[in-house]
Amino acid sequence: MAAARAYLFVFFFSVFLIVSWKFSVIGVKDAVRLAGRGLLLLSVLTWMSSCLYPRLRSYLCPATPLPVEGPAEDAHSRFKQEKARQEQQHQHSAKSEKYLEAVVKPRQEAVLRKAEEDFYRMTGQSWKLSQGFTLGGEEQMMANTDGDDETPNQRAARKRKELEAPNPAPVQTQLPNVKKIITLPDEPAEDANGVVKIALRCPSGRTVRRRFLKTCRSTVLLDWLHKSGYSPTLYALYTSYPRRPLLTRTDLSMEDVGIITHTTLNVEEKDPSTS
Repeated sequence: MAAARAYLFVFFFSVFLIVSWKFSVIGVKDAVRLAGRGLLLLSVLTWMSSCLYPRLRSYLCPATPLPVEGPAEDAHSRFKQEKARQEQQHQHSAKSEKYLEAVVKPRQEAVLRKAEEDFYRMTGQSWKLSQGFTLGGEEQMMANTDGDDETPNQRAARKRKELEAPNPAPVQTQLPNVKKIITLPDEPAEDANGVVKIALRCPSGRTVRRRFLKTCRSTVLLDWLHKSGYSPTLYALYTSYPRRPLLTRTDLSMEDVGIITHTTLNVEEKDPSTS
């Protein structure tokens, strides 16, 4: 709309300039100069109108927002909503009652029945038939009454007591194995005569060292191996080089089995095929 008005204004202004120049006494240069000024003024007015017209229009004629139409809140719709809510609540109540009757109550009855069975299994049926006694009252009554005058409660208590009597301890026919106590000889001094240092390389990577006399029995090494945490039934001692099993007997000393200087022995598992 603004562009149409601007074009109309330009047209009339041009016509005015042509008519005024036709019937005026100004020259060509003045007419051109006047036309240029007019066009410049026209362009400025057009730019100003295109920039200011929307703002002036929004300021003078503000747009009013259209009212948002919501759902009709009449009495009929409220009645339908209330009726639907009541029906939904009634359905939920019926489902909850069915769940209680079909699942919850049978579970509770099963738990109570199991607890009652466990209690009767522990106390016996005499508890249900008797009028109740203090702790130990049944046994005292049984001791004071004759055997021919036993009541059903007393007879049940006596049978229960016989069944619950502890079994006699079994007679031990074999003596228990006596645990062997391993004692090693005292470790001699380093400058003593006939002292040798022996090191054990264990499978775990640690090395155990100790001093012995050459005159000690060779079986002392097995005792030392046992005290170090390796049973002689599963492990054996081997020389480093040449690798061979170390001979240990009670009638042989360390000097007899070849240990005359400082020696390192390896602890290895026994071969099951050779044992």
